[in-house]
Amino acid sequence: MGQPYQPNYLMTPDIERKPLIPGYMNYPEGKMASAAMNPAMSPPYYPPAAATSPAMCTDGPTAPLPEWTDIPGYEGMGTFEGGGKFLPPPDVGPIPGAVPTPTNANWTVPFISEDVAREALLTYANSKCCYRSTAAQEMNFQELQPFNTYRYRLETFTESRACAWVTTPFTGQPVDSPAYGPAPQPWEIPVQVPSMFQDKEMKIPVPRTSSLKACPQCLGTCKTVCTKCHGTRRVNCWVCHGTGRRMDDRCHHCGGCGTERCTTCHGSGHVTCVGCSGRGQILNYIELTVTWKNNIYEFVADHNSEFPTELFTKVNGEKIFTNEQLLLAPLNNFPSPAINQASLNGLQQHHSQFAASSQILRQRHGTEWLPLTKVVYIWKDNRYDYFVYGKENKVYTDNYPQKCCCAVM
Repeated sequence: MGQPYQPNYLMTPDIERKPLIPGYMNYPEGKMASAAMNPAMSPPYYPPAAATSPAMCTDGPTAPLPEWTDIPGYEGMGTFEGGGKFLPPPDVGPIPGAVPTPTNANWTVPFISEDVAREALLTYANSKCCYRSTAAQEMNFQELQPFNTYRYRLETFTESRACAWVTTPFTGQPVDSPAYGPAPQPWEIPVQVPSMFQDKEMKIPVPRTSSLKACPQCLGTCKTVCTKCHGTRRVNCWVCHGTGRRMDDRCHHCGGCGTERCTTCHGSGHVTCVGCSGRGQILNYIELTVTWKNNIYEFVADHNSEFPTELFTKVNGEKIFTNEQLLLAPLNNFPSPAINQASLNGLQQHHSQFAASSQILRQRHGTEWLPLTKVVYIWKDNRYDYFVYGKENKVYTDNYPQKCCCAVM
């Protein structure tokens, strides 16, 4: 099989004048500038959500009370579920330069030989438990028709940040309160970026946002009313279900009274407070969640055949172009116009989807040549066909003549 030419491509000619993110004239080379260094930064934005009560949750630590949340830049986080997301600061830095044009625009169209086509069908037949390989061995080739196509793949590696109030039982840990200074804004907090194009999540306490309070569930008493007996210390007998009788006789388990001592609270009527784990105090702070995600856009150009396109997801192609930059410009001189349009669509889609709420750290895209050949053959005076696809020379067919080894062929 021939090897396709390995080119580079020109970026869109006017990319130096028209940034992909409207309103942003420059793009960063590294970490984004902090909001404090750039007065033009948009203020933090918290998406609307249903309001919730900040106190008295019996299943665990509660959200902060309204008077706890007067931290500049984080106002309102105690009244919305899920905290809030923040717009990244404006990008700074030069727009990536154009990639050199190919030195040779002669494209070769690889094709498979009859030997490769026969071996592929033999492998396919041998992989099936009830297929015979005689047809693959004895077939006469009539036509090998290439339907080669291309796959475009774009990866946009983003970082997004969200904040939410977190409450945890106080066990003596340090209280980093606003008394030590102003809290940094979400995009001012330094983090170690993981390996590029790999998903990861990190949770970090926001400095100088901690506060120590009496637990609002137990009011600092360390105990809450037992939810099983509701403080009565007794519950219905599990044997007689509160009737006091069993099989027309007095229940021997409860002595006929119909109740028994509550085993949840051991008859005390109260249990250890869940919100503070019996400590009486809770530590409340803002937690920053940093999410790195590799977002993928793929497109396979039309191959004008009846071959199921979704099967290409299971095979590899021959890479003929790849490029990685901070921000990419769309391809504009690839031999397939559909790939050029897919590149433009993919980049626009990713910028529209991620640039307003995330920091784009890196992008890479590339194209693959996807081998696809329709093989037409004759066996025992009947005409059959199959497709050979991918670098792995996989076979797809729905009319192989020897599908059952017990059939008389």
